Amino acid sequence: MTKARVTVIDIAKAAGVSKSTVSLVLQGSSLVNEATRAKVNTVMRDLGYVYNRGAANLRQAGAKSRIIGVVVNDLTNSFFAELAVGVDMVVQSAGFVQFLSNTGESIDRQREVVASMREHGISGLIVSPARATDAADFKPLVAAGIPVVVVVRNLPGAKVSSIVSDNRAGMVSAVKHLAGLGHKRIAFLGGFPDTAVFDDRLAGYRNGVEAAGLGYHEELVISSAPSRAGGVEAIGKAIALGLRPTAAVCFNDAVAFGVCDGLRSRRLEPGVDFAVVGFDDVIEAQAAVPALTTVSVDPQGIGRRGAQMLLKQINAGKAEAETMTTAVRLVVRESCGAGKTAPAKAGKSVKSKQDAE
Repeated sequence: MTKARVTVIDIAKAAGVSKSTVSLVLQGSSLVNEATRAKVNTVMRDLGYVYNRGAANLRQAGAKSRIIGVVVNDLTNSFFAELAVGVDMVVQSAGFVQFLSNTGESIDRQREVVASMREHGISGLIVSPARATDAADFKPLVAAGIPVVVVVRNLPGAKVSSIVSDNRAGMVSAVKHLAGLGHKRIAFLGGFPDTAVFDDRLAGYRNGVEAAGLGYHEELVISSAPSRAGGVEAIGKAIALGLRPTAAVCFNDAVAFGVCDGLRSRRLEPGVDFAVVGFDDVIEAQAAVPALTTVSVDPQGIGRRGAQMLLKQINAGKAEAETMTTAVRLVVRESCGAGKTAPAKAGKSVKSKQDAE
């Protein structure tokens, strides 16, 4: 049998106070003395009362919810978990709560969760768009005056705020570093070709190899899912090339970890037989074996900045689109082989022990 829901009247009777006093306690009013507040809170806890803050907000004319929607395209990638932590650091201290959802790169799923969040009265939305997202997808939110901040993946024409990292500069620095170590055949591995981030990072890669005098070779650009499994797949294709690369810049750290896995499965050691550079600098990059050389974009920092930008617009009562590009830096660790001897000629330094047997 379903237990009756505890009401404010029940709390008032049990605590021996008026209903209005209980309401003041729930609102955090300073008009209630501490002894009475403690007594009411104890009764609420004992009776299992849960304050429906959303309903209370709706009862207040013109009041907004304290909910921030956060929608990401791939929560299995630790980058987005770190980004969500950064968002939470800011919104929680401001008295908001975040509703987090993963789209798994499904545009239909994205539309469903955004519609659901609107029904729950979100005050604003932070989103890393799924593939194939159209600028028009966010027009209803813009028209409703709900602030939107797009992170990681830019969405031209959407008329919403955005925060992205300097993808081109980051990839240029990664290629320059590998070229400086003596590598002549540097591959670009991983990522979906139909995203703005891929375009930016590939452009940076191309600028980097051309600036180093290495030339741009289409066969060295191998796309795959931006995941660990995608990295395994991509390095397999790279190793199968007639003239093999000796190093690779990876679309992200997840791909780089997969590349390292794929190398080891062929009894090749990352940082010794083949140089690997990632992009993101997620927490596990430093603890990986070998420690991953990568371009640091500070995912928590992006989350914090995105939340600060959103809260500024919420508090101002208007959503004026603004754009921010965050600086990146190359973090040199072990996987690139820095400090090791110069690589052998292209196609030989990555000859697997399996090939030799």
